[in-house]
Amino acid sequence: MDRSIAIMGAGLGLCVLVFIFTVAAQAGATQKITDAAGKIVVLPDKVDHIICSGSGCLRLVTYLGAQNLVVGVDDIERRNNRFDARPYALANPQFKTLPVFGGFRGRDIPEKILGLPVLPQVIFKIHGVAGDDPGKLSRKTGIPVVTLKYGDLVHSRQDFYNALTILGQALDRQARAQEVIHFFDAEIQALEDRTRNVPGAEKKTCFVGGIAFKGPHGFQSTEPRYPPFEFVNARNIARPADHGTAPGQSNFSREKILTLDPRVLFLDLSTLQMGSDQGGLYELQKDPVYQGLSAVKAGAVFGVLPYNWYAQNFGSILADSWFIGKILYPEQFTDIEPEQKADEIYTFLLSKPVFQRMNQSFDQKVFKRINLN
Repeated sequence: MDRSIAIMGAGLGLCVLVFIFTVAAQAGATQKITDAAGKIVVLPDKVDHIICSGSGCLRLVTYLGAQNLVVGVDDIERRNNRFDARPYALANPQFKTLPVFGGFRGRDIPEKILGLPVLPQVIFKIHGVAGDDPGKLSRKTGIPVVTLKYGDLVHSRQDFYNALTILGQALDRQARAQEVIHFFDAEIQALEDRTRNVPGAEKKTCFVGGIAFKGPHGFQSTEPRYPPFEFVNARNIARPADHGTAPGQSNFSREKILTLDPRVLFLDLSTLQMGSDQGGLYELQKDPVYQGLSAVKAGAVFGVLPYNWYAQNFGSILADSWFIGKILYPEQFTDIEPEQKADEIYTFLLSKPVFQRMNQSFDQKVFKRINLN
């Protein structure tokens, strides 16, 4: 009986909080925006307190320089790991001190959201892959939820740009949103301009292994339309012959890698999370099939920054692209110092250079020839 009364009391308290917050949110000037789901959402005209739900959502907010508005984080931001390839988190250590409102990948807890010391006026939420329903979350909390699509830089770049545009409108950072969009377009175009006229006969075949997907994987894990390869017109042996849209992460057989024998190999260093006795680096060192590859024999194996780490790291994709371009076409990239270029990218997006911290996390193997002995 007592337990039932306590549960009823807690439920009543939650309803009261939702009612109070909803009434408060309706007061004052408002703005209307259309989110990625096509829903019109009414927000305060001036937004000062937000939370970001779902893989990569907080990253986008930091690109707009709005991290000071964040009043809570999901639990991945509070973890301490030896490896971390999320530049936005490294540039904003204060996220580790903020209260937690739910689990990572959009697993929100309404009671925790309403219990935050500072209530958010808006919840921005990446939706479509995992996590709770935005409408249900808004009804439970009384807080407007703005749905975003994260997108990518190859198949769904417009979704990424739309997310920045929606955030820019909601947070009164329209100019910065357009500046970031122009930055990505300009970087990708510059890579294209340097490589589009390289004769096919001069292009070295290549392959990237160890691509992460919801955790680390071995060397067979790749990306048929790996963005850095796409941007520098590389001869990726895993790319479909018809050049059509390919799935994201997939496994490429060892036998195909051996048969096609790419001249240059790249290793996504997220695979180092698997330890010293497994993973992509270990396989390249010990597997007889990989030991027969021309690139392994020639020492043409290079480490690159992780591609997927709590969704795609857009800044790291650009940084990897410039490094890979320099390796595949040294004459077209003589003026590029990859580490310096990486920090130029991070400084623009995050206002801080974080390359050396990531390089240290990954055993100083980023943008280096990897010793397999």
